[in-house]
Amino acid sequence: MTRLSVNINKIATLRNARGGDMPNVVEAAQRIESFGAQGITVHPRPDERHITYQDVADLKKVVTTEFNIEGNPNDKFIDLVLNNKPTQVTLVPDAVDAITSDAGWDTVKNEDYLKEIVSLFKKEGIRTSIFVDPNQDMITGAQKTGVDRIELYTEAYAKHYQNNKLTAIRAYKECAVLADSLALGVNAGHDLSLDNIAYFKEQIPVLKEVSIGHALISEAMYLGLENVVKQYLNKLK
Repeated sequence: MTRLSVNINKIATLRNARGGDMPNVVEAAQRIESFGAQGITVHPRPDERHITYQDVADLKKVVTTEFNIEGNPNDKFIDLVLNNKPTQVTLVPDAVDAITSDAGWDTVKNEDYLKEIVSLFKKEGIRTSIFVDPNQDMITGAQKTGVDRIELYTEAYAKHYQNNKLTAIRAYKECAVLADSLALGVNAGHDLSLDNIAYFKEQIPVLKEVSIGHALISEAMYLGLENVVKQYLNKLK
């Protein structure tokens, strides 16, 4: 079964819009775990506009499933990860002012830099993943950095799924096969939803983990958080 890691950034966004502590991100994470999710993901950004660095420390104390911290490995992010030692760190090349992730790493151009960062985290026993576009050169480049996994950036799949799902999935299948042959674990995330997740999983049986936030929290507004988490789990079986 592919693991479901729920990104709770949007819960923090809602809290921050009003100030105070409602909804509480720690309580939300604990409830999501109790509903069966196998992981909690956070993606703190330098301006702390949703998940704060204090949230990360608070979550580290209570998360009992896999804890995944995503972000661009600047000095502050590196310190945050080393101080909290999650199960997994996912390296994402976000610009400082990015609204959301919009591209994967150029693992060829940044090979030496990524090698250094990956080595730093792996020495501390933290599983490492690199966020990449569905491009075979980027998969091969990722393997050269010593990383444990890649996370396929799935916005293009989600965008084209309704029009032609066979075309939408093709590059992802090819990249997943290549990654598996290189002993890289395959994760995926971004714009995956209840509408398109089952087909993605069906076509990529080596898929180890999906990280889903915006769609899942949006769907929960209509269907309820527990119900939505359980629907994702059923689709990932």
